[in-house]
This record gives sequence, C-alpha cells and structure tokens, in this order.
Amino acid sequence: MSRPVLRHIAARWSMVHYPSQADEWTLERKIAAIKAAGFDGIAHPPHPDIARAARDQGLMVVGYISSGQPAEFRQLLEANKQCGAHHINVQLADDDTPTPVALAQTLKMIEEGRNVGVEPAIEVHRDTCTETPEKAYALADAYQQATGELLPMTWDFSHVAVVKHLAPQNYIERLIVRPDLMQRAQQFHLRPFNGHHCQIPVTDVHGNFTPELEDWLPFARAVLKCWLDGNRDTDREILVCPEMGPVPGGYNLSSWPNSWEQAKILRTEIDRIWRSLVD
Repeated sequence: MSRPVLRHIAARWSMVHYPSQADEWTLERKIAAIKAAGFDGIAHPPHPDIARAARDQGLMVVGYISSGQPAEFRQLLEANKQCGAHHINVQLADDDTPTPVALAQTLKMIEEGRNVGVEPAIEVHRDTCTETPEKAYALADAYQQATGELLPMTWDFSHVAVVKHLAPQNYIERLIVRPDLMQRAQQFHLRPFNGHHCQIPVTDVHGNFTPELEDWLPFARAVLKCWLDGNRDTDREILVCPEMGPVPGGYNLSSWPNSWEQAKILRTEIDRIWRSLVD
C-alpha cells in the first residue's frame, strides 16, 4: 500500500552566525549538523558550495526564487536545478502587484518550471503578490480558471496570521479554509507564530515549551492532518521546514533562544505529531 512521506527540511538561514558571529561554523560543518539532527534536506537559494555539501551528506535541496521579472524566470529555475533542487519555493512579485499581472507571472513561472523539469510553488508571504489571503486565493482561483488545475503553493501561515491579527482560538478556523490547495501543496513552512509575531520562541530559558507554542501546536497538527486527509493513500512527499529565522533579518530577537537550536526541537515535535497521525 502506498504511504505518504514527510521530509524534514532545514532552512540554512536558521544557522546564520551559528554558534556565534565570531566563531561561525564552516558551511561543511553546518550541513553535517543538519544531517546529524535528522533533517532530510536543506532549503536555500542556488549555491554550488551548498549543493556539493548537501550531496556529500545525502541531503535533498529545496530551492528558492524571489522575482517579479518574467524574463529571468527560466535562468533562475535552471540555476536552482543545477544546484540539485527539484522543488523550488517562489516569492513572487510585490505586494502591490495586481492579480491579473500576478496570474500572468504565475503562468510563466509554472510553464518554465515544466520546461526545465522542476516544480516551483508560489509562497504565501508578505511583500509579495500573495501578501493577504484575499490576494493569495484570488490568484489561486484565477490560475484554476485559466488552467483547470490547482495552483502549486508553499504555505507559510505565519504571514497571514500577522496580517489578520489572529487569536489562537481562531488559527484553525481562519487559516485552514482551502483544504484543496493545502492538499495539492508539498511545501510547508511550519514556523510557530501568533497574531502579533510571525515567529515565537519554541522553548523558554528552562527548555520548556512556551505557552505561545502550546497555543500553536494544535494548529500544526491540524495542518498535517488536513494534508494527510487528501494524500493518505498516496506516495506523495510533504516537505516541512521548521523555518526559524535568525537574529539578522529580525525574525529572532537577541534575548530569545538560538534559532537553529529551536529549529531542531521543532523538527522533533513535528515528527512526533506526524507519526501520531500516520501510525
């Protein structure tokens, strides 16, 4: 019987300045640590050194594109493929891009992906054409109307939660509203959040789960269950990235626990939830 598989994907971004800026690990040491922590792959823009180190460790690569210039889509997709990526996360265009323009770019991106032999997915993300759920669903509906297919998407619900100022009791009701699109997707960024912060700490200074994470965990479970409900008897892969951002860039704060250490703990908890749903 076919069975879906969860692939744990580490964001190399989580390891910026790890363990400190003064004593930052080499790329090779970081990639080895990703493998040792139980991850199946690494997410990063195309980079030959990362591709080589990931290959040496037997890790898959998930690519990344940020663009609103259709003329460069083919080149960007090929660069990701050359660095070992088949699945590619795409932050498309800008927050003020009208849906008809975003649709034209999406059609171009997906078409070029098929030509190159890779699978790009449009991310739900602030400061892109999917900045709000209204824009994201309008794009998905326009794509389905134009092609008869569901739009491949990367789901990062933290952005929508902040945009919509959600309370914990509303996470599932307000965010899991398009199971069809979620079940079509393969890329999920399960960064814990609340309605004010797109990233919250996983643990406190004593190593215990934070109350904010405890509020978020039922939502993470609901996301994985929703995906499984549409894929339980398949051999599809779901690529889950516990995308804990570092202090550089502003996702983490200097007084919070280290982003890489938090990502490792979160990976373990996501794996526990997944196993409870599939076993």
